[in-house]
Amino acid sequence: MDRRHALLYVTDLGYRARGRRYGDEDVHLSARLREEFRVALCHPADAAALMDGFDAVVVRNSGPVLHHREAWEAFRARALERGARVFNQLTGRGDMAGKRYLVDLTAAGEPVIPTVDRREHLDRLPEAAEYVVKPELGADSIGMETVPARRLGELALGPDAGLLVQPKVDFRYEVSFYFVDRDFRYALYAPDPDRRWELVPYEPTAADLAFARRFVEWNTIDHGIQRVDACRTAGGELLLVELEDLNPYLSLDRVDAVTGDAFTAAVAASLRALLS
Repeated sequence: MDRRHALLYVTDLGYRARGRRYGDEDVHLSARLREEFRVALCHPADAAALMDGFDAVVVRNSGPVLHHREAWEAFRARALERGARVFNQLTGRGDMAGKRYLVDLTAAGEPVIPTVDRREHLDRLPEAAEYVVKPELGADSIGMETVPARRLGELALGPDAGLLVQPKVDFRYEVSFYFVDRDFRYALYAPDPDRRWELVPYEPTAADLAFARRFVEWNTIDHGIQRVDACRTAGGELLLVELEDLNPYLSLDRVDAVTGDAFTAAVAASLRALLS
């Protein structure tokens, strides 16, 4: 009898993401996990119906929740009701709960791209020629729009509008820091700002890691994968772009074998701890 724990691995293998191969990454990672666990892959639309037959649910490259909002809410409600073990844990305060945390972190004076969601707070943003308007529940740049400063007054903003406004930041590059639980594993960056997903390894400084860790520590996930996305401004500082704590793409094809093996081992160890 196979006594290994059974994992329901939630992924959308057919989702087409610009510059990323969701399916390839999940085939690779699930195969590695299968060395230690029994693993079954399922589409996010089926997760709520299937989850009771498994010891834990691993939510991976399942695509933007906005494409299957009803299925996600049904899964989340059932998982919380049953006390199911979910990886990532459903306690995240980052993108898992929408992007309003950027407004809260801005108000708290944290190093994030300045973000507001109300017309009366527009004067809190630094002056810029252009501003980025994005949905609070957006992902993959869906619904994002760049508007000139003169059009800010036309925006329908407010607590029920679900829109965020940020200045368009002049940055040198974007960099992502990848964590399992609260442990840093690797970093990648895009040297060309116009090619977000053409990533290469990045060697973070102590200050870089302190920056990334402050957001991982702020978050409320003990077991899971987090990706801290930041931009390096023209002045040299790092600003948080987003804290992806639901289903962050890992770009494992961009790291060397030793780093990739260590990462998958850390994921397996985190799952063991979650299941213990």
